[in-house]
Amino acid sequence: MVGGGSAGHVVPAIPVIRVLQSQGHRVTFVGTRSGLEEELLSGLQVPFHAIAAGKLRRYWSWRNVADLFRIVLGVLQAVRLLFRLRPDVVFSKGGFVSFPLVFAAWLLRIPAVAHESDLSPGLANRLVLPFIRTLCVSFDATEVPRRGLKVVHTGTPVRQDMLHGDAGRGRQRLGLAEAGKPLLVVTGGSLGAEFLNRMVHECIAELSARFVVFHVCGAGKLQPLQQPDYHQVEYVGEGWGDLLAAADLVVSRAGANALFELLALGKVSLLVPLPRLASRGDQIENAAYARARGYCQVIEEQDMTAQVLLDTLAGLAEQQQQYRQRLRGFREQTDVSRAAELIAAEINAVS
Repeated sequence: MVGGGSAGHVVPAIPVIRVLQSQGHRVTFVGTRSGLEEELLSGLQVPFHAIAAGKLRRYWSWRNVADLFRIVLGVLQAVRLLFRLRPDVVFSKGGFVSFPLVFAAWLLRIPAVAHESDLSPGLANRLVLPFIRTLCVSFDATEVPRRGLKVVHTGTPVRQDMLHGDAGRGRQRLGLAEAGKPLLVVTGGSLGAEFLNRMVHECIAELSARFVVFHVCGAGKLQPLQQPDYHQVEYVGEGWGDLLAAADLVVSRAGANALFELLALGKVSLLVPLPRLASRGDQIENAAYARARGYCQVIEEQDMTAQVLLDTLAGLAEQQQQYRQRLRGFREQTDVSRAAELIAAEINAVS
């Protein structure tokens, strides 16, 4: 397996690793030298190897020239590693570290399978498309710019602790009564989101008058606010599934993995995607997909104010049943509990 650069390129691979290991396969993971991937995999019995990775930017930069040399070095390192490991198949979860290994696998005639989390393939996955046998996708509406490639709708693997979160434990953690105010969870991802934080803080008195607010701010972003029914933390590790299970409404960015978790759990949500200046626009596409199907509400950053946030959440709270009914339709069409097994089946099919 190969993937890295962010947690989103590693965390969904963990359930696939567990399925493959349960089937008797030997799994090795290849990532970057940043240490992030190795740390995320620390609880698994999976050998880890690091190779060079270069990032190709969508704009002119002298760093692209330097990164071309890193990509070439990464390919050479990947060829050497594959010669030593002699794998039957390579599985790519994306990120720029994936291209050298997948290309090296193609040179050595080792079959490869990739998975795309976003609605549209990112640059790293578009680069590997000519060198893989199968592309697994999260969303049935994903369009792939390569004819003849086998495309399989598998969904995104969601961790078992997320799928089996306990709402009672989540409310108990916050000391909440079952019949109390509804719980609003706000999260900008593992690193938090300063824009979302600022919006919440601007109207926290009004929010906490209507909801119990659980706010994941991000490392180093806690504020000295003393407000009733307002709980802020930097990050949640254990028990995140319980807190989401207890949530009545969620405010979140629209990264593919976060969105798929919300859809899988049937959470009524307000998405605030990263703007194009901060990304390639993938979160905007993900959010538009979910909104068009009636799964959520979306506000783009340029349209967001504290009052818009309050008004939108009030509308979501009033229409919760309609949203939940449509979310049940998503869960009936997409068996999220089998995503890892479906991906493992495609890996087995080409090995």
